[in-house]
Amino acid sequence: MSQPPILAYENLSLHQGEGWLFKDLDLHIGPRDRLALIGRNGAGKTTLLKLIANQIEADKGQRMIQPGTNIVYLEQEPDFTPYKTLLEFAISGSDRPAEHDVEAIADQLGTDLSILAAKASGGEKRRAAICRALASEPDLLLLDEPTNHLDLGAIEWLEQWLSRYKGAFITISHDRTFLTRLTRQTIWLDRGGLRRQEVGFGGYDAWMEKIYADEAKDANRIDAKLKLEARWLERGVTARRKRNQGRLTKLWEMRAARAAMIGPAGTANLKAQSDDSRTKSVITAEHIAKSFGQGEENRTIIRDFSLRIQRGDRIGIVGANGAGKTTLLKMLTGELEPDSGTVTLAKTLNGVFIDQQRSLLSPEKTVRDVLADGSDWVEVRGVKKHIQGYLKEFLFAPGLIDAKVGTFSGGEQSRLLLAREFARMSNLLVLDEPTNDLDLETLDLLQEVIGDYEGTVLLVSHDRDFLDRTVTVTLGLDGSGTVDIIAGGYAEWEEKRKAEKGESRNDRKTAKSSGNNTAGQPAPRSATPAKKLSYKDQRDYDLLPARIAKIEQRIAEIETALSDTNLYTNDHAKFTMLTQENTALIEEKDTAEMRWLELAEEVEALEAAKN
Repeated sequence: MSQPPILAYENLSLHQGEGWLFKDLDLHIGPRDRLALIGRNGAGKTTLLKLIANQIEADKGQRMIQPGTNIVYLEQEPDFTPYKTLLEFAISGSDRPAEHDVEAIADQLGTDLSILAAKASGGEKRRAAICRALASEPDLLLLDEPTNHLDLGAIEWLEQWLSRYKGAFITISHDRTFLTRLTRQTIWLDRGGLRRQEVGFGGYDAWMEKIYADEAKDANRIDAKLKLEARWLERGVTARRKRNQGRLTKLWEMRAARAAMIGPAGTANLKAQSDDSRTKSVITAEHIAKSFGQGEENRTIIRDFSLRIQRGDRIGIVGANGAGKTTLLKMLTGELEPDSGTVTLAKTLNGVFIDQQRSLLSPEKTVRDVLADGSDWVEVRGVKKHIQGYLKEFLFAPGLIDAKVGTFSGGEQSRLLLAREFARMSNLLVLDEPTNDLDLETLDLLQEVIGDYEGTVLLVSHDRDFLDRTVTVTLGLDGSGTVDIIAGGYAEWEEKRKAEKGESRNDRKTAKSSGNNTAGQPAPRSATPAKKLSYKDQRDYDLLPARIAKIEQRIAEIETALSDTNLYTNDHAKFTMLTQENTALIEEKDTAEMRWLELAEEVEALEAAKN
């Protein structure tokens, strides 16, 4: 480090519950550091920020800080109850920023601080908190999920402010695009320890995989429990990367097919489709419009909009707060009637709505109560599964089946809600801001679930990277009543908007590729790929799909047998044998899938080289 740290800790340790949350951490923060703080739910990320902000005391360790250093903490959920208006909150606190500085930032953000705090929305409160934090002239800014509840315009403004900011910051965020664009260093809170790498979030995935791979290689030198954990982590990370790569390839194919249905003027082709059930329309909107208010106060929210949504489409809805995203979503799902035009829903449509309000989760209920009404078995889309196995699919330890919901973090509660709702039979999935409060690992899981979902998805989100990884069509609202229909994700919509402003594609590519901005980009292909697969590779590529299908069939047979609640009691030996066989088959299937995906990438590279 070229300059001395403005803040440093040695042997930082905090005891929580029955053990150490983290122990003997060493941390130094330079005057211009841009740090991404990464870690799983429950690792202690927010707690670490509170320690740095001096809001709580450590049980052990030495803290060193340069005199006069101003540390400002932007909490995830600040307490507004003592304040009448948002302005009163924004000019409060130990630093008490100047009112004119607060109002200047509020003007740039386009927010009204005269609003009563008790009636303010989540987005308005978040903006007020940002105004207070930025106007306090911090030397070190601590940001806990700063983009939560912000629309795209506010997120982009905050990114621009932070890119000009002269001090240091540490941020916790689920927004991969935000992290990739801004951070230059990464600190990873993992299993009670802290690692640091002088690379921004764009290089985090590769760094993480290398660490897990190194741990797996060294596993013979550690005890059996750690050996198993290291192997599970390394295999899980690698498998998820491969599975998601395959899903992204499938997503690009779906986008290409959908682009063919969208006319050059940007309107959806309403021509009747074939009788193939896989392309049958599930929602048809024809020339719908919606306005609110009367007389001079009348405002057109949606103007003459038409769209045919096919079975299997993943529709993303984006735009600024107040642009009409929720209005459009409600019209498409039949909850709100348009002023003119028609919306026709398929008679067989059966929807699940997830809004992340967690109203279905009572703090006193256990996980078993929430998922299985107190039973050991849960019915997942018509198939009975043991609750412990189902919990694993959503990244919960099986031993948590009797834990109370109130002991879980916000992210863990959101994950539990996803597990509950995805168990239901449905062919339409409606997600309204699903990424709030989710950690990066859960976002990866949600991406997988959406990728594997056989029905239709309607998704409202401000998470740009998540949209790019999940949706086939983006509906972009600019607030004028016009809705852009774009084949692709947020990046394609942003491309269209910027092209309309005369910005060149090359300029944007140069800006996007600066620093460590590599998240979400396909890996570069070899400059000199092989001319063809080897005999063994070609044979595996041809035969593995049938082998995988056979394994899946056997797994389904075993899970059907295990769903018999009397099997464990009546024939314990058979239950044990089937359970062991199922575990071995799942591992064999994962290995086969990873092998086939690797070969599929090679085949794709060979085809690209030929063309």
